[in-house]
Amino acid sequence: MTKPRFRRRIVLASIAGVATVGLAAGCAPGEPAAPTTTPADPGTSATAPALNTDPATMGDVELVLWDQETRGSQNDALEALNQAFQDKYPNITIKRTSQSFDDLKAQVSLALSGEDVPDVVQVNNARGDMGQYVKAGQLTDLTPYAEAYGWADRFPASVLSKVRYSADAATFGDGNLYGLPQTGEIVGIFYSASKLDKIGGKAPDSWEEYLALLDTAKAAGEQPMILGNVESWPALHVFGPLQGHFVAAQDIVNLGMGNAGASWLSDGNVAAMTQFAKWGAEGYFGSSPNGLDYDLAWSEFTKGTGVFLPGGSWLGADLEAAMGDDLHFMAPPPGIDGTPATTGGTGIPFSIPAKAKNKDAAAAYIDFITNDDAMQVIADNGGMPVLRTAELAPESGVQNEIYTAFDLVSNNGTLLPYLDYATPSFAATAGQGLQEALGAQRTPEEVLQAFEDDYQAFIGG
Repeated sequence: MTKPRFRRRIVLASIAGVATVGLAAGCAPGEPAAPTTTPADPGTSATAPALNTDPATMGDVELVLWDQETRGSQNDALEALNQAFQDKYPNITIKRTSQSFDDLKAQVSLALSGEDVPDVVQVNNARGDMGQYVKAGQLTDLTPYAEAYGWADRFPASVLSKVRYSADAATFGDGNLYGLPQTGEIVGIFYSASKLDKIGGKAPDSWEEYLALLDTAKAAGEQPMILGNVESWPALHVFGPLQGHFVAAQDIVNLGMGNAGASWLSDGNVAAMTQFAKWGAEGYFGSSPNGLDYDLAWSEFTKGTGVFLPGGSWLGADLEAAMGDDLHFMAPPPGIDGTPATTGGTGIPFSIPAKAKNKDAAAAYIDFITNDDAMQVIADNGGMPVLRTAELAPESGVQNEIYTAFDLVSNNGTLLPYLDYATPSFAATAGQGLQEALGAQRTPEEVLQAFEDDYQAFIGG
């Protein structure tokens, strides 16, 4: 995981809740599917052991879990679900090790090449992590379990694409399934209702309206947007949604997932980078976005700096605590394809190492903590579930708008990949390039050429 995704989870973790542990046995998450005879791994022979999807018949099992759900609502929800799973299946004991993302990342990279591996582990889905483990044959292909439990029917294709790789990891976004997420994320646009009213505007329905509102705000003496980009990655959350206005969603998916079939040098990408550079040169983000810290930027937004704040759903709770009903959130306007498209994704998926000792129990556990009832537990504890999002949204307020936006894009549009997914080195390439575009150290064409060089080197172009 690159720094942007780590920082997203630090902020998201501040959404605290009260653990919901009283799950009645009759409605607990994870009702087992009927036993299946699907082979345990693709390509195995007809005599391979059948999958067992009934945890009650698995005997006494110690299920080893490694996760990074250490804070607030994340920990509360997982603790509640773990307890419910053990109550329902007392023959299975969960041995949980929870640690920071950085610590887990380091431990996993060492453990997966050895024999002492957990049964379930959270693995970041980017090419530098999950992609490398898939390529090395260190993760279990969950496709047979997906068929047994009906995961493809439960999850939108746009969500599952974030955990699909070809067996050789050459293709990201299509192929076998290597993990399953619990929570969702979306990058959109926060705005101040009072500031918008002050300039005589309303929430935009199109990119043309949004761009016009930015011009209106600047003419009125207001700072149109705020961005803190000293860390270099926050600009990805501004450029990514903007890119959807100029570039077809599938092209962005190919670029963001490091798959062949697109080019950073297209006219659409040039137009997007030119618009982004124009915002920087003309002060649409303030006088020095590259010198402003990410956390300080959103804090300044709560104090009145900026009409709009392009940013991720993980900021919602902290912003709402400071701004109350003045805060609103919207998905970016529909992209060039006419459908919703914006940067977004999932929480870190739960995977099964290839050398796990209890794969059937591990798959049953993953099914349990990601099914429809589990989504209720996650919502009750303050997280944003990846499924049933609109249904489980709070009745009002910015969280209702965030949940609704995620549901809209994930089910009716395209969750565009975080651009740092693309190649093992792209986080650094894109972070530096966007800083230089903002600061006018390089032209949009020069920045995009660096992007293209990194991308083509990775895909072998």
